[in-house]
Amino acid sequence: MRPHRHPRTAAALTAAALALAVAACAPEEEAKDRTGEVADAADCATADLPLKQSGVLTVGTDSPAYEPWFSGNDPSNGKGFESAVAYAVADELGFSKDQVKWIKVGFNGLFKPAGTDFDFDINQISITPKRDEVVDFSEGYYAASQAVIALKGSPAADATSLDDLKGLKLGAQTGTTSLTAIRDVIQPDDDPAVLEDTNIAKQELENGQLDAIVADLPTAFYITAVEIPDGQLVGQFQVEGGQTEEFGMLFEQGNKLLPCVNRALETLKSDGTLDDLEQQWLSDTVDVPVLK
Repeated sequence: MRPHRHPRTAAALTAAALALAVAACAPEEEAKDRTGEVADAADCATADLPLKQSGVLTVGTDSPAYEPWFSGNDPSNGKGFESAVAYAVADELGFSKDQVKWIKVGFNGLFKPAGTDFDFDINQISITPKRDEVVDFSEGYYAASQAVIALKGSPAADATSLDDLKGLKLGAQTGTTSLTAIRDVIQPDDDPAVLEDTNIAKQELENGQLDAIVADLPTAFYITAVEIPDGQLVGQFQVEGGQTEEFGMLFEQGNKLLPCVNRALETLKSDGTLDDLEQQWLSDTVDVPVLK
């Protein structure tokens, strides 16, 4: 419901102001889209990689870290899709598991202009042009639709189209593409609730304060299967002109490690590792109706 793992109004204004300030100050050569840059193997020797801490790959993510992206709220255990992807990238870069250090980074803290303490952050973060003005993204490692979650037997559970949702009270986590999707795609009659994290969103749904919440599809699978017994996955919908959103690893703008991570991701895609990890950790087998 975020990176991916995407604000009360004041927070949104502050984040926007910071984003504009960084974009205005960034050199032109750094402000351009660097997502597709891929380094040559000769430029990615482990000993020569530009790291925050010598000999250690520092990876950021939010806390709590949710299923199915992480398992047991412990990113370091290698379980869950994003944890497994991070370790697969680390391995391609030449790092053993004990050379990977995880740090907590709140989602809204990802876009601060003062620099970062991580080499990259993995947290269901959607790649968008606006964000790409102030940070850099790796190539996408996963594409996901948005999904609507309601309580069984509620009016929202009977929705068969996006129009059926317009008159309902909807909510999503602050700063997430799910929240943007409510505003831009569903366009409800009332402003959506902006919630601090997924736990609050689930609680307000169960308390009847919200008719439905929106999350990325894999998270919605987990919520309805495990966390909310009376929850129902109403349907899924796509954003940005009918294309699913892509999650990318986030880097401080101008970070020279990015092209080497892209090289690692290319390898993991071509040899089938990413597909295998997706099959292992993400629930994509359920036939979910498409809301239009």
